[in-house]
Amino acid sequence: MSKKTAGIHHITAIVGHPQENVDFYAGVLGLRLVKKTINFDDPGTYHLYFGDEGGKPGTIITFFPWANAYQGVIGDGQVGITSYAVPIGALPYWEDRLTKRNIAFEKNIRFGEEVLSFDDPHGLHLELVEREAGKQNDWTFSGVTPEVAIKGFGGAVLYSSNPAKTGELLEIMGLEKIADDGNYTRYQSSADIGNIVDLKLTSSGKGRMGVGTVHHIAWRAADDEDQLDWKKYIEGNGYGVTPVQDRNYFNAIYFREYGELLFEIATDPPGFAHDETLQTMGTDLKLPEQYEKYRGQLERRLIPIEVREI
Repeated sequence: MSKKTAGIHHITAIVGHPQENVDFYAGVLGLRLVKKTINFDDPGTYHLYFGDEGGKPGTIITFFPWANAYQGVIGDGQVGITSYAVPIGALPYWEDRLTKRNIAFEKNIRFGEEVLSFDDPHGLHLELVEREAGKQNDWTFSGVTPEVAIKGFGGAVLYSSNPAKTGELLEIMGLEKIADDGNYTRYQSSADIGNIVDLKLTSSGKGRMGVGTVHHIAWRAADDEDQLDWKKYIEGNGYGVTPVQDRNYFNAIYFREYGELLFEIATDPPGFAHDETLQTMGTDLKLPEQYEKYRGQLERRLIPIEVREI
């Protein structure tokens, strides 16, 4: 038995104040807040989802905002850099946009591609790269139009405490090793977005979970049946996998790989429009059924947020 994931489903990170998070990812980066809900395992904390206009797999970054929490350390056992794809020719626009908002950035070259590297307000490492592949994002907000808008994930840079084992797992999951570039090996999946993963081959030092770090990276399963096949397949390769967790907008299974990264495999369906319309996604606080009876208490506890132009 062999299997191939289409690519990245979503990436989930820990950040600080939720309004600062919304202001940056919606107001500066122009992404759509597609879902405002809670962390099902810690209901006093938001779980915020940002993506393209439809919230498609491969475009979604999600956040657990912990105001006043301790700062984490980016290092081995984490996604070190989250990469976003923009249309060809869009980087000058983003250089100008970041400059006008006093956001420091660097230009780097990796695998022959120019990348624009910068941090979000809470320390997450981000980058923009021009890519031909991927559907145009038709969401327009805060001056970001479809011609320059982030399409979704270009991919991610993985910091592993055991790069050889992490690389072996990526190939087990159906990603193809396509290139080496000094300290990095590049792997590619079949999707047109969220399909490029660069594995760092040298240590970045041990990571520590906290504000400004990625909690986990999720890979795509086509549906529930495919996910159960993935569970058997990953277990058959020697990994311990959790039972299926209902996350309302997808089902999820988790396992820790030998380089210490937390991997998830998430189903593409049902998506984010089943409890809101496509037009109204992200406007109301949505709660899973088991927490509806606590709505008043949760709404009083959660810090009010608004999506606003910056």
